[in-house]
Amino acid sequence: MGGEYVCTLSPELVQRAKDEINEVPERRAADIEHIRDWLKHQPHINARMDDWTILRFLRGCKFSLERTKEKLDMFYTCKTLCPEWYKNRDPQDKKMRAILELGLVMPLPRSAKDQSITLLARPGLRNPNTTSMDDMMKAVLVTLDLIQEEEESLGIVGFQMLLDAGEMTLAHASQITPPLMKKFATLIQDGYPMRPKGLNYINTPAAFDTVFNIFRSFMKEKMKKRVHIHGSDMESLYKQVPREMLPVEYGGTNGTVEEIKNYWLQRLDARRDWLLEDEKYCVDESKRPGKPKTSAELFGIEGSFRKLDVD
Repeated sequence: MGGEYVCTLSPELVQRAKDEINEVPERRAADIEHIRDWLKHQPHINARMDDWTILRFLRGCKFSLERTKEKLDMFYTCKTLCPEWYKNRDPQDKKMRAILELGLVMPLPRSAKDQSITLLARPGLRNPNTTSMDDMMKAVLVTLDLIQEEEESLGIVGFQMLLDAGEMTLAHASQITPPLMKKFATLIQDGYPMRPKGLNYINTPAAFDTVFNIFRSFMKEKMKKRVHIHGSDMESLYKQVPREMLPVEYGGTNGTVEEIKNYWLQRLDARRDWLLEDEKYCVDESKRPGKPKTSAELFGIEGSFRKLDVD
């Protein structure tokens, strides 16, 4: 069954959870039990049944029981339909390790002030001749899964992305295809119980515009309003991501990129068993009541994008 949930939130965050996501501490256990009971009656879903996993999804859906069920089903379905992102995630596997050691994505240590989490992504650091976007996505998602599991405040305060496109080349851009972006957008927006608060881009090369416009077309309206493109204007960035949250390399005071990367590698190694075990939690479409879900249905691209050429 997994352990019983023990709240680690500060009184201030408990209050925010009440105000912003309709969490009623007295009703929490009953809501978790309701979802667990529902999961037991879904022949096609093999889900984690522990309190904490279920609570994360309840929080991500502002405690709407129906939305929580939809999101859980969607999460395990996406996971199953994307084996290239969710299988073989051993942090000590040679190929996976090489990707993780590049530090393509890492959560920055939190600031004492607002406790929100910023993920720094540096997609241009990988060699596009020897690695693929699937390798990149695997590193991103393994990191997301880990912080969701370990950082309770994430579900309350949300997170923002800081994407440094500095080293990106045309070779990188050409690998970022519309189907891949549609798949990622669907997964994050419909499958994950997270609260994305902002998307900040810095050091964006010319090749980036085309790619970004395609990605933007798959974003929900709410998310489009939270996008900030700063170019090389660091002062503009600091208005969104305070300096004290940023690593030294970005003009901040929050440790070096290397220190932060090594810290997260240790955290991934410490949770290796959890990650390996995680593969078994998925759906079996042959047992789904009604019509099985397919990749084409979930991640299919509208006709208009098929003929989009990236110059």
